[in-house]
Amino acid sequence: MARGSGFAPPPLLVLLVLVVTRCAAAQNNCTCPTNRMTVCSPDGPGGRCQCRALGSRVVVDCSTLTSKCLLLKARMTAPKTGRTLVRPSEHAILDNDGLYDPECDHEGRFKARQCNQTSVCWCVNSVGVRRTDKGDQSLRCDEVVRTHHILIDLRHRQTDRAFNHSDLDTELRRLFHERYRLHPRFVAAVHYEEPTIQIELRQNASQKAPGDVDIGDAAYYFERDVKGESLFQGRRDLDVRVRGEPLQVEQTLIYYLDEKPPQFSMKRLTAGLIAVIAVVAVALVAGVVVLVITNRRKSGKYKKVEIKEMGELRNEPSL
Repeated sequence: MARGSGFAPPPLLVLLVLVVTRCAAAQNNCTCPTNRMTVCSPDGPGGRCQCRALGSRVVVDCSTLTSKCLLLKARMTAPKTGRTLVRPSEHAILDNDGLYDPECDHEGRFKARQCNQTSVCWCVNSVGVRRTDKGDQSLRCDEVVRTHHILIDLRHRQTDRAFNHSDLDTELRRLFHERYRLHPRFVAAVHYEEPTIQIELRQNASQKAPGDVDIGDAAYYFERDVKGESLFQGRRDLDVRVRGEPLQVEQTLIYYLDEKPPQFSMKRLTAGLIAVIAVVAVALVAGVVVLVITNRRKSGKYKKVEIKEMGELRNEPSL
C-alpha cells in the first residue's frame, strides 16, 4: 500500500509537545486569584504555582481568602497608591488606629499583643483591632479574644427609588457566599432603611469548622472592595447590582463585637464625650444647688409663719 507524502509525527511526540505547552501556559498564568498582594512562581511541589504573601513570605492558599493579619503586613510592604436598623452594642469597637505592621502567628493570625515594631504595645482581638489602652512592653495579653459579631454599616448613594429589601438581601448574601466564600449560615441578617444598609455577620468559635472562612477576613475583603482597593485579581471595585440597579456605596463603618468586653480606661474618651460628661455634671450640681436653695426658702417661710402665729397667741388675753 502506498504511503501518503505527509509526515505524521509519533503520538508520543505530540503528547510531549502538549504537556510542555500546557506547563508553559500554566507558568505564565501563575497568579493568586484571591490575593493580588503576593509573589507567585512555579516553584511549588511538582512545579506547581506557589504564591507567597508580600512582607511575610508566607505561602498562602489561593483557593480561599488570605488572613487579615497577612494582608496588613503586605499592605505595609506594598507600594503606596493613592428595616429598623441595628444599634451597635455598647461594647462594639471601631478600628480607629489605622494601618500598622502586625505580628502574625504560624497560621497567619494576629498575636494577642501588638507593638508595631516599637516599645508601645496593646492587645487586639481576632481581627486585629485594639481592645485595650496602649502600654509598654510589660503589658500582658493572655489570649486572643474572638470577634464573634461584625456589623457592617453602609450608606448608599441617592437613587430614584429605594431598593427592594428582599432583592437586596438575596444579592448581598450571594455576594458573601460566592465572592468571599463565606458560608451562608454566617450572614445572620441584612437590614435596610434607605439609604442605610446593615449586614450582620456572626460566627462563634464553636461554629467555625476547619476550612471555613473567618468573618473578620470576609469583612476586610468586602471593605477593601467598597473602597476600590480590591484584593482580588482583575476588577478593583465592587460591582453589585440589585435588579440591574447598581449599588454604589459612599460610606462604610464596621463595628466589631468580641466575646469579652474591651478594656479601655477613661483615657480613651474623646474630647467631645468628656465635654458632654462635664456639662451633664455641671447641670446636676446646679440642679442640686437650686433644690437646696428652694427648700431653704420654703423652710424659712414656714418658720416665719410659725413665729408670727406664736406671737399672736402670746398677745391674746387669757380667759
